[in-house]
Amino acid sequence: MTTVTTKTNELLQAINLLKEKQWVDLTHTFGPDSPHFAALDAAEITTKFDHNDGFFVQNFSFPGQYGTHLDAPIHFVRDTRYMDELELKELVLPLVVIDKSTEAAANHDFILQVEDILAFEEKHGTIEAGTFVALRTDWSKRWPDQAALDNKDEDGNNHAPGWSVDALKFLFEERNIKAVGHETFDTDASVDFQKNGALLAEYYVLAQDTFQVELLTNLDQMPAKGAAIFTIVPKVEKASGFPVRAFAILP
Repeated sequence: MTTVTTKTNELLQAINLLKEKQWVDLTHTFGPDSPHFAALDAAEITTKFDHNDGFFVQNFSFPGQYGTHLDAPIHFVRDTRYMDELELKELVLPLVVIDKSTEAAANHDFILQVEDILAFEEKHGTIEAGTFVALRTDWSKRWPDQAALDNKDEDGNNHAPGWSVDALKFLFEERNIKAVGHETFDTDASVDFQKNGALLAEYYVLAQDTFQVELLTNLDQMPAKGAAIFTIVPKVEKASGFPVRAFAILP
């Protein structure tokens, strides 16, 4: 009994400690008029029953990759894990935020390179294994303006920042990180997608049998290191992805 009581007290103390910290929502609110990837349909929310029927029930229709969302490995890679196969402890990770908002503001085609990561580590220390690394570009501040997020030129080509494959390989293979996230619709910078005709960076991430989170927000409120990210997602059977409620707890 003493051992059980001690463990219970330790857990309660841990919960109370966490609640004393600052919590930051990293998730956009989304609805039918929210920005979304061009190939996807807009969300639909309809009322099935209202209070005149005795209770309020809604129907929701939207693609899995909508709003701030998680991409499971199966999203791009055959014969890999679905969202419901992700372990709970994979979804709670130490958070590292690489701030390239100034660079992305000056160059909308900014692509994170290995040298950018090394420069970050010179200032903040080596990126630890098992972390969630987010790329801050402040692209989320364009929400909810679809045109601003797409950022098309006069020829109709999008311009948005992203990750290079080399940077991702360095993080996963040299630093053994767990997952990544960003504020844009895609892992790849728009110019890389246009050049390659494929989302090579996104494919690489998901081929590591892990997940990523897209369309994050409020990364400007995060420290470079020290916070933890929680990615709360429904357990939908055989889903390739789904909107999340991602949040961070600051140190």
